[in-house]
Amino acid sequence: MKQNFTVRQGALDGVEVFLSVAQHRSFRRAAAELGVTPSAVSQTVRVLEERIGAALFTRTTRSVGLTEAGERFLSRAKPAFEELVAASEVARGLGQRPTGLLRLSVPRAVVPLLLEPLIASFCKANPEVEVEISVNKELIDLAAEGFDAGIRLGQFVAADMVAVPMTPPFHLVVVGSPAYFAQRSRPKHIDDLRQHACLRWRRSSGALALWSFNDNGHAVEIAVSGPLIASDFPTMLGAAIEGIGLAQLPAPMVAEGLKTGKLVRVLQTYAPVIPGVFLYYPGRRQVLPKLRAFIDHVKSRAAADGKVSAQADATHTGSRKKR
Repeated sequence: MKQNFTVRQGALDGVEVFLSVAQHRSFRRAAAELGVTPSAVSQTVRVLEERIGAALFTRTTRSVGLTEAGERFLSRAKPAFEELVAASEVARGLGQRPTGLLRLSVPRAVVPLLLEPLIASFCKANPEVEVEISVNKELIDLAAEGFDAGIRLGQFVAADMVAVPMTPPFHLVVVGSPAYFAQRSRPKHIDDLRQHACLRWRRSSGALALWSFNDNGHAVEIAVSGPLIASDFPTMLGAAIEGIGLAQLPAPMVAEGLKTGKLVRVLQTYAPVIPGVFLYYPGRRQVLPKLRAFIDHVKSRAAADGKVSAQADATHTGSRKKR
């Protein structure tokens, strides 16, 4: 049987009026302070006394005093009301300007690649915001765990989240070290991976991730095998550099290794494109200024990085034409 529940109304009604009368020992001066009529103040106090069940003031034609019940009520109500006002001011401050603690849930791989330069510039631009970075491999419930936002690869962001791109789409690439390829031939087709040691990634769900490929426009996923299973990309990257096996990783993660010659890329024609890295958060109506400032900062940095990338591509294209 469904029960009827009601929310108690008016628990704080009249408290501010009571405190003003108690401070001034006058209904008239309290009315002037609050901007209402003396009769309104008197009526409010009367309702409060009826609700409490005790007289709070002694009244004469010349003075207003507190009863014992009024004294006790004042001793508890005054600090509690002041704390409530202070709490409102703190909350109002968080709603008016970027300030407070900004909590972000992120995977370990994005910290050196994206967050270190981004957070440094954000903190300089917003000195009243404290940033807390919690490294989690699991896809956690942001609201339940008290996080303002998260950062993840686009394919792992839930559909009900608001997502802001931090990077353009990029390829998933297969890499190995020169030492590894000194012992084995380079794979030319995805079927060749059956003869290779492949490093595997275990998702937060416990399942082993399949390797994804684009075979002439068709998405293909295959199960691979190898000597190492890791729960994060940086561990797989380190293992690939050490020659333990091949790894399939986001292109930005392996860029430095390819540049320095620590890694070699294979199966390039089969590399699939994934959406990129996104900042995500629960909803537009719940955005406090601290998070709005971070979102705007992410967008401005992404736009600037896009312009730099476009200029670099144009320069590279121009130099090839001159040749």
